[in-house]
Order: sequence, then structure tokens, then C-alpha cells
Amino acid sequence: MSDDGKAGTPKDSHYARLRRAHRDRAAGDGKGHRPRQAPGEPPADGVVRLYGVHTVRAALDNPARRIRRLLVTRNAAERLGLADLTALAFPAQMVEPRDIDRLAGTDAVHQGVLAEAEPLRPKRLEALRDARLLVVLDQVTDPHNVGAIMRSAVAFGASALITTARHSPQESGVLAKSASGALEHIDHIEVKNLAEALETLKAAGFQTVGLDSDGPAELEATLAGDRIAIVLGAEGKGLRQKTRATVDALARLDMPGAIRSLNVSNAAAVALYAARRFLAAG
Repeated sequence: MSDDGKAGTPKDSHYARLRRAHRDRAAGDGKGHRPRQAPGEPPADGVVRLYGVHTVRAALDNPARRIRRLLVTRNAAERLGLADLTALAFPAQMVEPRDIDRLAGTDAVHQGVLAEAEPLRPKRLEALRDARLLVVLDQVTDPHNVGAIMRSAVAFGASALITTARHSPQESGVLAKSASGALEHIDHIEVKNLAEALETLKAAGFQTVGLDSDGPAELEATLAGDRIAIVLGAEGKGLRQKTRATVDALARLDMPGAIRSLNVSNAAAVALYAARRFLAAG
């Protein structure tokens, strides 16, 4: 039988099979799974690709974010409330999911929307002013972890995330997606010398507390003052020796269970919760 249900020649069946195979490759495996595709050409210089509904919505709402181009499917446009793409202040195009796959790759959970935008400009320590709670990362390099820490920092009211200019992830689609929109809601400050930055924070009245599984006291018993900077190190090696020697105090999280350590992003969330409760009670 031919692919239209009518009797056909063997040649007809051969081409029908080819057409079906082509459709299957284009549509995936029939179970909602798209054929795997790696990201296509890299973005232009000075451009970061942001994807995912929450991530792009936050970018659209951020007046400091300059978007150069938007690719969006019809369903995603409805979720984002974009009824008229021509009304946007930048080029926007209605596309199919596979068009975004070509840029972001099928491993990227883009939810049908991708924005090409200019990176946000990192701020300086002097921009902190009235901040009371900060997160400082000592060479945490995994963008998934940094994005998750950003999300917790915004949730618990931290004013800024401080990272080193080297050995820290740059702004990217992976980091932004992990942050689920938080990238647009927190000041990101890059410093060249972390020890000097910690000294600057001390002079500004911050208590700098480094998390360490072997800290001499629990975090809740260590917190003091009305301005706190929580300092976290990379998984595995933890805080560097210079950082350990520079912070005001080293503290541990109370973990009475069989597992005595947490992923750095989980540890950050617990520490931020404790610090926020302490500051609120002060």
C-alpha cells in the first residue's frame, strides 16, 4: 500500500517509507521527544542567549536589559502575553520550536522562547549602599549552582551577589535558566581580589561569615551585627586558605543526619534563610 492508503507499486512503497522516515526524524519519536541537536552557531560578540519563559519574561520586564532579538513560538507568545510582536522595541519573530533548537540545542529547556540580549553590566562594591545581606562566592564555577544561588539570594532578599572576575561563570543562558529570572533582580558585582573585597565589606560594617563544614560554631550562634555577607566556596575544595583567613568568622550548618555536607546552592539557601531571620529579629 502507498502512504495515501491506495494500492501502489514497490517503488511507491519505497518512497513512502522514505517520506515517513523523514517526518519521524523531524517530529521526534512520537512520544514528545525531539531528536537531539547540539547548539548551532555561537551568538555574536557581546550577546548572550536567554531562554525559558520565566527567564525571558524577567528580561523583558527589566529596563536595564537591552534585547536585540526575540524568537518565540505561538504558544510561548501567548504565555508571555505578547499579542503583537510588532509593538516591541526590538525585532521579534514567530518561529517553530526547531528554529530555537538550532540556536540553543535540544538539551536547552527553552519552552519556545529565546532572546538575544546584551549582558548586564556588573556593578561595583560602592553600589551596595544600604544593603544588609550579601552572598559572596569564592570561585564557584558551575553555572547551574551559581544560578540556583542567585534564585535563593533573591528569594531571601539579598541585595547582591559578589563573585571573582576569574574562575566564575559568565552570564549565559544556562546560568540565567538556572536562576529562573533572578538574574534580572539582583546586583552582580565582580571583584579582582576577593580578600581585598572582603576587607572593603568589613570596613562598610558587614560581618563576613564563611561557611565551612569544620567551622568552630553553628551559623546561628555566629551571626552578629546588622549587615551580613555569607561567603561560600566551591564544592570539593571549599573556601580557599586566603579567604578562610580573611573572613570575620567561620561557621558550620547544623546537620545531625548521616550526610554532613550539602550542595553549595542548597547550603546557600539554608544560610540565607538563617541570616534573614537573624536580621529580621534584630
